[in-house]
Amino acid sequence: MTQEKKTSHRDEAVLLLNKGKRGLLRVVFGRTAMVILLLVVQVFLLFTAFFRILGDFLIPYVAATGLIGTIMAAVIINDWRKSSSAKLTWIFLIFLIPVLAAPLYFFINMDLGHRLVHHQLQTIYQQTRPLLQQDPEDLAALPAESQGVARYAYGVGGFPLCRGSDARYYPLGDDAFAAMLERLEAAEHFIFLEYFIIEEGYMWGRILSILERKAREGVEVRVLYDGTCSLVLLPYSYPRKLEALGIQCKVFAPLRVLVSTHYNNRDHRKILVIDGKTAFTGGINLADEYINRKSPYGHWKDNAIEITGRAVDSLTLMFLQMWSIEGPSGEDYRRYLTAPSVEAPGFLMPFGSCPFGDERVGEMVYLDIINRAKRYVHVFTPYLILDNQLATALTFAARRGVEVLLILPHIPDKKTIFALAKTYYPQLLEGGVQIYEYTPGFVHAKVLVSDDERAVVGTINFDYRSLYLHFECGVYMEGAKAVGEVEADIQNTLRSCEIVTLTQCRSRHLINKLIGAVLRLFAPLL
Repeated sequence: MTQEKKTSHRDEAVLLLNKGKRGLLRVVFGRTAMVILLLVVQVFLLFTAFFRILGDFLIPYVAATGLIGTIMAAVIINDWRKSSSAKLTWIFLIFLIPVLAAPLYFFINMDLGHRLVHHQLQTIYQQTRPLLQQDPEDLAALPAESQGVARYAYGVGGFPLCRGSDARYYPLGDDAFAAMLERLEAAEHFIFLEYFIIEEGYMWGRILSILERKAREGVEVRVLYDGTCSLVLLPYSYPRKLEALGIQCKVFAPLRVLVSTHYNNRDHRKILVIDGKTAFTGGINLADEYINRKSPYGHWKDNAIEITGRAVDSLTLMFLQMWSIEGPSGEDYRRYLTAPSVEAPGFLMPFGSCPFGDERVGEMVYLDIINRAKRYVHVFTPYLILDNQLATALTFAARRGVEVLLILPHIPDKKTIFALAKTYYPQLLEGGVQIYEYTPGFVHAKVLVSDDERAVVGTINFDYRSLYLHFECGVYMEGAKAVGEVEADIQNTLRSCEIVTLTQCRSRHLINKLIGAVLRLFAPLL
């Protein structure tokens, strides 16, 4: 290597180092760090005041917590809204560290952080529910055994089952991205984007350049992203940057200087709607790893689904409902709900799940498919933190002769969560469930497909956060050609997977088993 090349490489390294230092300084001295610091100080002061008030009464207090813990345990056990796993976790914490866990339990269950949001959403849902009606002829045309889940989804969330709709499945984010760009270029009236993660880079840069140009052409563009992006990915001022480009922008639940349970409920949806004619959802966010432009965890196996036809209106309305979460805007949403019917076989039912209220729509749809499966149930999921209902449904299906197969990552993005996932392996394997790991890298797709007849593609993981705490969305399909495309992707992916055996699980290092066992105690909180 010549001296000139050595100098060039050294200069590049210095530039990268300086860039990293500047980025670190922005994080340390930026608004995010100050907000986190003030939140920590706030929590510290709350607990300091708590213990100072107790003072000499601390010992009697600790003794009294035994009695209080027993009473609380009775209250928790009788709370039908909580899963059995969540109840056990809270009871364990209250008896282990009652001084901290008891106040925390009351704080969380008072729901002070999201009562207002829940009320606003209920108002929005009541106002918008009449905009989408279930066509009784569509429901009657559905096989009788499937009509129950369609009635449930419509009755709980107002999500109609539709004929006159089509779906195209993309087995990689790379493939979906090309289609998204093509559809965005053709936009004439409006573009709606709602994503959990937006990060500056190649993917978002390509999309943003189109959005900016379309906004100048008079196309209405709205962007909604989750507030966790403001922690490390985007500056707090980013909405103003987009608005300067003619793009309307909102942030869901940004972190503020106020301790709140509302931060526990994130907008995990991924929705792109163009002109009310085409919509995308699935696993991919708007960042470079989702299209394998960078590879932090090996090859990133993700997916997306594109729908056309009448079912697009459901995703359009889901976006508009979340857009109005700060309060009803009074605008007429009907002008956006004009999706034309298309000729295609089968049925589509986009649906959403909400962490407020007592219904877990995503889990109920999953359970319905698993419990009705006759030949097979195949699953993609990046995370595996199961409640008793899902674990029982999967093992029972396997024991009655259904091929139950899960594909998970081999290279995890969160090592602690992966260690927790492995604690479920023995229970599932002993119940007859087959588990495979994707050896080239990380699986981020969220898919359930059964019997070549029905499937769900969306944002819903097999974990507590997706099923209980996040805003999610998915597309239920029955008899659509995309169901076969999903199963073909499963079979193709299996060629790059290795099977997990009970022997492997039992031979794991003792430290890893202990870490997983401890994490299992707190699974509903992770």
